[in-house]
Amino acid sequence: MDIARLKTQWLKIYQAVPKTLAKVTEVETAATAFNTNIDAVLKINGKKIAKLLQEQNMSLAQARDVKQTKLLSGADVLKGIVKCFERGIAEEWLTEDKVVYQWMADNLGYDRLQMGGQGGIVANALAVIGVQNVFAHTNSLPKLQAQQFLAQKNLLSFDEKGQAKPAAEIDRKNDIPLIHWIIEFDKGDVLELDGEKVVCPKSNRFIATYDPLNLKLVIDEGFVSHLQKNKMQYVILSGYHALTANNDGVALLEKSIPVIKSWKKACPSCLVHLEVASTQDVEVRRAIVEKIAPMCDSVGFNEREAIDILQVIGEEDLARRCEEKTDAVHLFEATLRIKQKLKVARAQLHMFGLYITLQDTNYPVSAEANLRGMCVAATVAASKAGTGSINQAENLLWAQGKEVADVGLKELASLADYLQTPQLLETGLSRFEGLDVVAVPTILVEKPLTLVGMGDTISSVSLVAAR
Repeated sequence: MDIARLKTQWLKIYQAVPKTLAKVTEVETAATAFNTNIDAVLKINGKKIAKLLQEQNMSLAQARDVKQTKLLSGADVLKGIVKCFERGIAEEWLTEDKVVYQWMADNLGYDRLQMGGQGGIVANALAVIGVQNVFAHTNSLPKLQAQQFLAQKNLLSFDEKGQAKPAAEIDRKNDIPLIHWIIEFDKGDVLELDGEKVVCPKSNRFIATYDPLNLKLVIDEGFVSHLQKNKMQYVILSGYHALTANNDGVALLEKSIPVIKSWKKACPSCLVHLEVASTQDVEVRRAIVEKIAPMCDSVGFNEREAIDILQVIGEEDLARRCEEKTDAVHLFEATLRIKQKLKVARAQLHMFGLYITLQDTNYPVSAEANLRGMCVAATVAASKAGTGSINQAENLLWAQGKEVADVGLKELASLADYLQTPQLLETGLSRFEGLDVVAVPTILVEKPLTLVGMGDTISSVSLVAAR
């Protein structure tokens, strides 16, 4: 395999990205649902943790005494921080208690606020790439949440009366902020307390979430009504992953089914894409793939989510093989099996260095258009990683002209060899068992400034930018 020649070949393919991106302005309407929240990012160090513990009269032994991973008090917040700091791990603990929320607001603060939730992140992304009207679902939209939306006239949500307005200008004063504290810490930092030194073994984060509405999949009636009366070209779905079976998650999920059906009835040509996301609750995950996915025209997932799906569709052996060797060949098999079991017309996998789409040959978006959309998504994702934000249109093409990654080409070569379709390596297009196969090696940024919301951006931009 001549890496240099292939990189030149793929640079030629990627040359179409600016022209393809410009055509996104032809898309009249898109909507994103259901989860939108605020991420409050806080970098914390050992000294600050020790200070907080002392202020709460907590010893290190008390902080290590974890009896549950739910936030019932401020002390529990500190226990979660200490646990993740000491082990260098990432966990998310939840609360629906306003008292705990207020404790975090008073005692933690934040370094910066940013958009959180797949629905909100995707809405900002689709607006900035040029979709004429993007409608974002919000079950809570006070001023603090509105400020996380881009101040663009084409990015809309709904006020108290159900009227569509620029999302950044809305202030539903009676709504409460839904905040996910992203508490980051660094490898090698030291927590000193009670004569003991605790060294953080790995940079990571603890997430303390106050988000009672998304945890119950509360759906805004103004948004629902608008989509029932107005045709959307695309609807990007997510937000189910926060549900749990113990909190009536399956029943809550089922309540959204007639809502989605009503949107499909209002606009049969609308393409509904489901971003699976990392769903920890097995029963909810099974309900997503059995009840929601078959209603959709497209599904998207990463390598970890693919394995999680396999585990609930009776493909445990393939899941184990993917765990043992997480490469393009095994993940292609996973994507194929997922597409078949979920009975969905299009399935897209985004893995490290490579995107793979499998779709029916009569899919409304051609394989060639999908290839162009995936190249746009790869460029936009790399630009987001390299600049830290795609909130400004001028950042979208930051990565244009950069070479695709070696790892992506090697994975693509392995897949082309496995499928016995050498043209896949050269063009990104082939057929397998009556399906269109589209595979694109991606641009990787060596030191990314952010990876937040990357998968959501990739999936949504891939589909919507397929011109």
